[in-house]
Amino acid sequence: MSSHLERRYRRVLRLLPGWYRQQWEEDMVAAFLDSWLTGDKEADEYISKAAGPSWAEVASVASLAARLCLTGPGAPRRYAWGQAIRRAVLAVTLVQATRGLNILVQTTWSRHLFGWLPAAPASIVAATPGGPWPPAVWYLVAYAWIVALVTLALRYYRTAQVIAALAIIPDLGQLLVGQFTGRLPAPYVGPWGFWILLNLAPVLAMTAFHRNAPPAPARPWLLALPAKYLLVAVPLLAVQATGNSAWLPDFSGLYCMLVALACVAHALAARSRQTETSGVWSLTLALLAADAGAYRIFSIGDYLQDPHLITVSLVELLILTAAVALVAPDAARARKATPAPPPDPHTMAA
Repeated sequence: MSSHLERRYRRVLRLLPGWYRQQWEEDMVAAFLDSWLTGDKEADEYISKAAGPSWAEVASVASLAARLCLTGPGAPRRYAWGQAIRRAVLAVTLVQATRGLNILVQTTWSRHLFGWLPAAPASIVAATPGGPWPPAVWYLVAYAWIVALVTLALRYYRTAQVIAALAIIPDLGQLLVGQFTGRLPAPYVGPWGFWILLNLAPVLAMTAFHRNAPPAPARPWLLALPAKYLLVAVPLLAVQATGNSAWLPDFSGLYCMLVALACVAHALAARSRQTETSGVWSLTLALLAADAGAYRIFSIGDYLQDPHLITVSLVELLILTAAVALVAPDAARARKATPAPPPDPHTMAA
């Protein structure tokens, strides 16, 4: 009697990974059928031909399938991927938050709001991009990334995603206006690469955070923002203040060098102890290296008229490649780590 309805539900459940469907498909089909069938022969016969699955049920199964494939704690060889994606998102959000904090500090200093500091040199006076947005919008974007990092670390995942999504809109508007008005210099790939890889990608990847995912400890990530600013941004600011900014790498080069240093440091630390956590961090660094390397490649288009800077960019890519090769074996082992048992569908339901 319920064969037609059952077949329709089984087709929807094909969205789920095979390993999960093998264990839970029968229970899920039975639960779906029980929600429709009444026990009356004629009514059930009509329901079997005309009812379900509803759009809400299809969306729920699709959402569950996406979480299981990317981040589910029971996905064989994907558990490490989910952990690595979440840590990589936190790391990229940290990069954006540090940039935002630097903008705010430079603005505050250049406007003499720090009375105990000398006047800011002209080389570090904060300048906001032109275009359709007033300066206040860019200051709000800077604040937004800091708030996004804090809320993400404190496990307000959807709030963080909404804030970050709003923060990337002004950059998108700037790019579109610049490209259509001719203000954006050809070949456009550098600015678009930044927006896609460091704005859009982390916002989309924030879907990997959910209540069933193992939470990241908040305190280290909250302390990482002032620590990174003091250890990275402040020395760069000091060099810039001396008028020697020509020696500084551009943002994509700095991104590559920081990831490369992190890979080397982690490889040395992981050599003495190869644990599941170590492997997940290796996979995280591999993801960050891919992001940094892709942006470095995109941004080379900004230097087509300067062979020296192209050479410097290629050297940075070579250093990054050599560094990530140190953590690649450990990252590969992390993908094969034994996962947790598959979760019950009731605990993974949307």
